[in-house]
Amino acid sequence: MSVKYSTTPSGTVTGRFSGRASLIIGAILIVALLAAPYVLYPAFVMKALCFALFACAFNLVLGFVGLLSFGHAAFFGAAAYATGYSAKFFGLTPELSILFGGLVGGVFGFVFGWVAIRRQGIYFAMITLALSQMVFFLALQVTGITGGEDGLQGVPRGELFGLISLDEPLVMYYFVVAVFLICFAFIWRVVNSPFGAVLKSIRENEPRAISLGYNVDRFKLIAFTLSAALTGVAGGTKALTVQLASLTDVQWQMSGEVILMTLLGGVGTLVGPAVGATLVVSLENFLATSGLPVTTVIGVIFVVCVLVFRRGIVGEFNAFLGRRKH
Repeated sequence: MSVKYSTTPSGTVTGRFSGRASLIIGAILIVALLAAPYVLYPAFVMKALCFALFACAFNLVLGFVGLLSFGHAAFFGAAAYATGYSAKFFGLTPELSILFGGLVGGVFGFVFGWVAIRRQGIYFAMITLALSQMVFFLALQVTGITGGEDGLQGVPRGELFGLISLDEPLVMYYFVVAVFLICFAFIWRVVNSPFGAVLKSIRENEPRAISLGYNVDRFKLIAFTLSAALTGVAGGTKALTVQLASLTDVQWQMSGEVILMTLLGGVGTLVGPAVGATLVVSLENFLATSGLPVTTVIGVIFVVCVLVFRRGIVGEFNAFLGRRKH
């Protein structure tokens, strides 16, 4: 099982498994996901998969473009409301309602990106945060659509393609798995395409990318919009899974949580954000019944991981394999 490594200009070691190894690892993960509901509580795994997709979508802009956004909660929450409302009041089938949620997330992402993309660093982050807060206050006021503080409750799961009922837990679980795998495959294709190579060059040396003739702002805007649309799919899937869209989905803390997931798993790695999301969701699920302060414990774990695993869990694993290779 051969592994190829390269060192980026920033000194971060990244790992890329050979094609055969990737197929083997992918097959193992798919088998694990298929078997998971017979070992673990399906509702827990579905929630973990929704947030894993959310983190992977966010990593598309943070890990591969270098843009730190505090506005992704707006895309996640707006898509959750859009999916829930369209399923409950328009009678859309689940696949169409999720696609509608993804479209809403993409539209919000395009608007946010068009406003903020010309700024960098903390200015970009603060603009996205301000825009996200505007969406939060809008959701708080438009109670006829969002339900206000009570949220949009009783979201129907419906029938897939109008034929297969998703009210059966196992059917719903495998539907969520399919959504996650399709979106993850799309992210993999984007990252490993010529477009993805340009995004990485922008992350590593933006002035050089400009000097080579690339319209950097356009590439950033496309990547940001794609990330928002995929985040919307995650939010819509989550709304159908828990049958609820609430203000929690659109609060700025949700943006902070996805940043935490991505950093814990490993920024700039494909599977790292999914690992980080699974870890955070698992901790929240375990600590909820332990009586311990959830945010405090997760905060301490985050500080320890940042100090000990500066590249994140998957990033450190790749670095370890790289040192053994050499």
